[in-house]
Amino acid sequence: MEHKKIYLAGPEVFLREAVEIADRKKAICAAHGLRGLFPLDAGLDLSGLEPQAAGLAIYEANIALIEAADACIANVTPFRGPSLDPGTAYEIGHMRGLGKPVFAYSNAAGDFAQRTRAHCGVSGERDGEGLLIEDFGLTDNLMIDGAVFQAGYGVEQQADDAGFAGLAAFEICVRRAAAVLGV
Repeated sequence: MEHKKIYLAGPEVFLREAVEIADRKKAICAAHGLRGLFPLDAGLDLSGLEPQAAGLAIYEANIALIEAADACIANVTPFRGPSLDPGTAYEIGHMRGLGKPVFAYSNAAGDFAQRTRAHCGVSGERDGEGLLIEDFGLTDNLMIDGAVFQAGYGVEQQADDAGFAGLAAFEICVRRAAAVLGV
């Protein structure tokens, strides 16, 4: 029997321990009858490529993994600011564009507005440039939460001292994905 495939989106690829975290995530998926697909799985040989060509090769490989997957679990823990990694945001949108379910989690406390205000050093409804701060009580931008709500769930949010490497909320998403995919 072939396992349902889950694309594992998130900024973990930038961590020193990316491969170890990927292995842990894949083991959790396997324990629930799923096969995790991590962006580094393509095993690309980028040697000899100019930086732009290497970046585009990585893009193509990730798109192939996304399109081969039955669903996506995205780590939307804030990355270099109050919001998720922009690559992960794209991957969520691509997956939803394919009509496939997206599950997401964040290992950070607070909603998007709280984090944005803290990041900008303001307390009102506008940032220092006078721009309105999105304040809907959601985990991240409304388009991200909306994509996840379409799968039938909200973003699983649990403050985790392990940051990007925390897996408690991830495992909740894996169980949800297994149930939705009938595993």
